[in-house]
Amino acid sequence: MTAMTPDVWLPFPAEEIEGLPDAFRYRLWDGEDAFPADPADCVFYVTPYMKSPEVTVRPLASMPAVRVVQTLTAGIDDVLGRLGDLRPGVRLCNAAGVHTASTAELALALTLASLRGIPGMVRGQDREEWRSGFYDALADKSVLIIGYGSIGSAIEDRLVAFECGPVARVARTARTTGRGPVHTLADLPGLLPRADVVILVTPLTDATRGLVGADFLSRMKDGALLVNVARGPVVDTKSLLAEVESGRLRAALDVTDPEPLPAGHPLWHAPNVLITPHVGGSSSAFEPRAKRLLARQLARFAAGEPLEHTVLITE
Repeated sequence: MTAMTPDVWLPFPAEEIEGLPDAFRYRLWDGEDAFPADPADCVFYVTPYMKSPEVTVRPLASMPAVRVVQTLTAGIDDVLGRLGDLRPGVRLCNAAGVHTASTAELALALTLASLRGIPGMVRGQDREEWRSGFYDALADKSVLIIGYGSIGSAIEDRLVAFECGPVARVARTARTTGRGPVHTLADLPGLLPRADVVILVTPLTDATRGLVGADFLSRMKDGALLVNVARGPVVDTKSLLAEVESGRLRAALDVTDPEPLPAGHPLWHAPNVLITPHVGGSSSAFEPRAKRLLARQLARFAAGEPLEHTVLITE
């Protein structure tokens, strides 16, 4: 390769990704203090995974030649605030599809564990207590999925096997699917009182930040379960605490606000709350799917073809 060969920054060793084109020099950077090369030579930047937003965006201001920023998350809120560092015409692509199976799987796991009382049984096992009783099943429960994209659809795929009741769907725009209508956020007041389980998988946007506040929660039926595998700030934590501490609602949260949840925060010990540490996408399914996405994207980029999952182009 000559000195003019453009750089691509990857968070995985290039030799571990099958099918990468020979058109680039591949630099390994997964958020370390030292950059692997001059950021000015990078044309395609793949952001590190599970690093803080400060780490993720740190090279951007020094990348005048970058043409593509590829995240390994479905959400892009970590980089949106720094798009002003980029020249016009830079494509921002997300990793839609990479986390679909894993996140849908966790959404179902949280739902089932909460309904069947698994957290209490685990605590009982620790204390050698036999906590028999009568527990809720997912069967026949009505479910509302808020954020009906690829992950929301995959969640419904998995719900079918559990013989749940009617499923309602909400997304940014109304449409019809093979399984039924997709409603908009404006329809929530009429949908919430009918749902036994509300699953949040919506992206964090101006329209969804704080969406689940006091009014939203007050419309949920007594005893309903809120499952959040979206982003923490979609839910107003103070309002949720009031509902779970009163015993009226239950919650299963893979994401929180603040995050990470600090020691001593009341959510840790709130009744009927199950918390997992934002692990919806970080499973064994992530790495092979992420690497296949990167091989496809870079092959398209080298060939001058349209990229997958372009979320926006800077102006």
